[in-house]
Amino acid sequence: MENSLMRYVDSLIERYPLLTECKNDIITSYDYLEKSYANNHKLLVCGNGGSASDSEHIVGELMKEFKLKRKVYAEQADALMAIDSELGKTLAQHLQGALPAITLTAHSSLTTAFMNDSEPVLVFAQQVNGYGKKGDVFLGISTSGNSMNVLYAAVTAKSKGIAVIGLTGYKESKLSKLADVCIQVPETETYKIQELHLPVYHCLCMMLEEHFFSNEN
Repeated sequence: MENSLMRYVDSLIERYPLLTECKNDIITSYDYLEKSYANNHKLLVCGNGGSASDSEHIVGELMKEFKLKRKVYAEQADALMAIDSELGKTLAQHLQGALPAITLTAHSSLTTAFMNDSEPVLVFAQQVNGYGKKGDVFLGISTSGNSMNVLYAAVTAKSKGIAVIGLTGYKESKLSKLADVCIQVPETETYKIQELHLPVYHCLCMMLEEHFFSNEN
């Protein structure tokens, strides 16, 4: 990770000193994500309850502008204009650069059909099986680290050559043992764990945006 991005990690730890012991795992998680995106891959992310909301929040930060402007590349703007000058002009002015990310907690028709027809606890695993490609990254969010639907998805991801990042609480868990890297925030109560998850993934999203889009501004 380039030195310029360390300021985000340093700022995070200054604001949340409890996260000091997570520093190396945050950096390693970033490295997995940067490598994946640099090779035109994507992020798959899921969780339950509040962590499902976190999954959608993460996708929102990656798929559109977060802190920086993300204009489409001139080559794409030209292609849009060449197809239709009127529609292309609006698209070129307003489309934003994106880092592809999919939350597995949405897609209600797919998920309810699968849960009705098959084994409900495998609903995230089924989507990893369908969307996932070698080189992608899977992020499983679980305050306990033992959510079975997240664990099944993680095993499926590893079987397809997908790196697994865990975001959990402090206790050792099945996910912390299974993941390639696990950010175990130092809290044990669910709401306190969730309060630390948000600044961690905001930090990761800001670093990714800085790396991939800062030269456009």
